[in-house]
Amino acid sequence: MSWETVALVTAVSAPFATAAAVFAAGEARGAARSAANLTGALITVVAVLAVAVSAWRTGTLGMPVSAGIELLDIGMGLRADMLGALFATVAGVLWLATTVYAIGYMSHAADRARFFGFFSICVGSAIGIALSENLLTFFIFYEILTLATYPLVVHSGTPAALKGGRTYLAYALPAGAALALGVVWLHVLAGPVPFTPGGALPVGLAETHGTQLIIIFALLMLGVGVKAAIFPLHGWLPAAMVAPAPVSSLLHAVAVVKAGVFGVARIVLDVYGPVAALLGVTVPLAALAAFTIIYGSVRALVQDDLKKRLAFSTVAQLSYVVLGVALLSPLAVAAGIAHLAHHAALKITMFFTAGVVAEEVKAYRVSQFDGLSRRMPLTMAAFSVAALGIVGIPPAAGFTTKWMLGAGALDAGAGWVLAVLAASSVLNAAYFFPIIHRAYFRTPRAEWADGPGSGRAEADLRMVVPLIITALAGLLMGIFATTVFSPARWASFIAAMGA
Repeated sequence: MSWETVALVTAVSAPFATAAAVFAAGEARGAARSAANLTGALITVVAVLAVAVSAWRTGTLGMPVSAGIELLDIGMGLRADMLGALFATVAGVLWLATTVYAIGYMSHAADRARFFGFFSICVGSAIGIALSENLLTFFIFYEILTLATYPLVVHSGTPAALKGGRTYLAYALPAGAALALGVVWLHVLAGPVPFTPGGALPVGLAETHGTQLIIIFALLMLGVGVKAAIFPLHGWLPAAMVAPAPVSSLLHAVAVVKAGVFGVARIVLDVYGPVAALLGVTVPLAALAAFTIIYGSVRALVQDDLKKRLAFSTVAQLSYVVLGVALLSPLAVAAGIAHLAHHAALKITMFFTAGVVAEEVKAYRVSQFDGLSRRMPLTMAAFSVAALGIVGIPPAAGFTTKWMLGAGALDAGAGWVLAVLAASSVLNAAYFFPIIHRAYFRTPRAEWADGPGSGRAEADLRMVVPLIITALAGLLMGIFATTVFSPARWASFIAAMGA
């Protein structure tokens, strides 16, 4: 077995093995549980980076790398390509950061074995989604992710958490049924559908079975559109913010929601390809994504609860990926794909901040942030970097996304997208700048008028250090956007291969 295949299998299996070890450790053996979490996350990072190297060699250097494996005997398989490797790397690396954060955040919580076990299963499912060879494999890992997320949403067991869990399932289960129907119908119509750069479906199929392909596309988009939080399928995401901060951070800034937009990219680019343009299905998808961008931003404006403001911001930001992919021009597609990584680093920093602030000073609402930078300077500095990045202030990664998407829209003859981007940026500033203003320029609340210099620690370093690292990542991905291994350049290679 080649090293590429070992890396591929390890990247998917290590999180599931970690979950088994965590469940075996149970509540009593906290040290063993933490060791299993950190060891599993480190192994996963090494594996996904090896997968990325394998995909790079295959995708850009033309080297014949054997990096695929068949699972069972029902048409399932794993494969390392550049698009999947990008998502797997984002999920794996941020899992490590979130594991460190969660160990600190959950240090006094109950049922930690259950929490970390399902947490690991979710990450393994996300990496399985990333590295799936075809729609069938994608669907199986996608549904495992759906089911494993539910225990995390309802983890606290409060009435609000249980309600949020019911809302999540009310959206996710019908979406899963639609995805299953679309996958089976497409298999009957076109046979096995491996993910293929440039599209797996023959162009001639659009002429003979165009109506069926349009209906199948709608079913597939419904299936992945819930996790992608495309309007009107977004309602579960704000409701799920009752989950603990590490869940919101990784699953609702990275694994779950990114699985949805990654699915959109796979279906449009690697299944339908040119057939999507021939059928005209990307035009309504782009329009719906544009509407979602504005809608989510407007809803974020009126949220005082910080996590809900971040949730509606995520609803808007996810559709940058969908819009870029739907425009189909190489530069727009590259912008959408790059935003998988850009948004993940920036938004996870913000959710980390929400958790730190809630745990340390019991501030949950934007209106409670007056003078908070005096009490938590590092935390608020990291949050501000991430917020400026989402707004699109250079040189952070969010600016890179918006610049590429605007240029790609012009290439696609869709100049109207520039108005959407401009409106979105203004709205982003309108709901993030007041947070920064309150933290830095309002009179501090009496209980935190003096910061860490007074002898009080800012917060548990296991929570503060990860959010500083992710904020720096979001900044550096923008500064070094033109370098070979940046998400932006990586995404440009992916878009070029599918052109």
